[in-house]
Amino acid sequence: MKVFVTGAAGFIGKSTVRELTQNGHQVLGLSRSDANTTAINEAGGSPHSGSLEDVESLKSGAQAADAVIHLAFIHDFSDLDRSNAVDRTAVAAIGEALTGTGKPFIVASGTLGMPPGEVSTEETQPMRNLGAFSERIKAADTVQELAKDKNVRGMLVRFSPTVHGKGDGGFVPRLIDMSRQAGAVLYTGDGSSRWSAVHRDDAAVLLRLALEKGTAGSVYNAVGEQGVSMKDIMTLIGKRLDLPVKGVSVEEAAESMSFFAHAISMDNPTSSEKTQRELGWKPVQPGLLKDMDANYF
Repeated sequence: MKVFVTGAAGFIGKSTVRELTQNGHQVLGLSRSDANTTAINEAGGSPHSGSLEDVESLKSGAQAADAVIHLAFIHDFSDLDRSNAVDRTAVAAIGEALTGTGKPFIVASGTLGMPPGEVSTEETQPMRNLGAFSERIKAADTVQELAKDKNVRGMLVRFSPTVHGKGDGGFVPRLIDMSRQAGAVLYTGDGSSRWSAVHRDDAAVLLRLALEKGTAGSVYNAVGEQGVSMKDIMTLIGKRLDLPVKGVSVEEAAESMSFFAHAISMDNPTSSEKTQRELGWKPVQPGLLKDMDANYF
């Protein structure tokens, strides 16, 4: 298949482009800069000029392809309202271009924001009372509507809060940088909150399998490890940076960590049992702590 990929030049996107092209697919990657174009070419794809805010470029990319994987998101935590609005508009535009075609449309979502204190599954419904943090759910709702009413093979892939691997620029590197700046490594409460995790190369395989085998309206969880405790993550950071590690209240942590204090307090154990069974997906890459120890310091 010829696959239009937004976020193709990103951390997950580059692995996805390589995985797709190495398995017989062609990739058209959304590119908003010369650097994006270089990254997409190096990964084996072909660039398609445009951006998340250029609706016509999204529509033309979707129309030129046999399938779409939407990974791009503006990770501006200082203005999540705008980031979510851009994402909703992008999903709606791509959906409009695909309406009536039956083509696969895979949209990235997340596992954070599920009800705490229980292991989330593919059937678990996210909480909708978390303000801007919950707004991304509206894009997911659009995907389900496309699958139900518009003859689009819409699917959601919920990513763990930490998609890790060499070159990661996400949550964990930011936690490391904030710890360096603060001179201490903080977790909230007793550190028992858990984050699910997945290696980006395993996630790329999952995206390919969903493209090839996934069914309309399905939710798949990109989860390689069900839950890694925040205390274990922070203890490793403290060990490698030779900094003190301590538990504090969310309010105290927020003084140096801002939004991230709330994120690390979320208990997010998540299962991918159904995803693995239905798609034949098996995560094989190193786990989070091993990967961090080898590649993050």
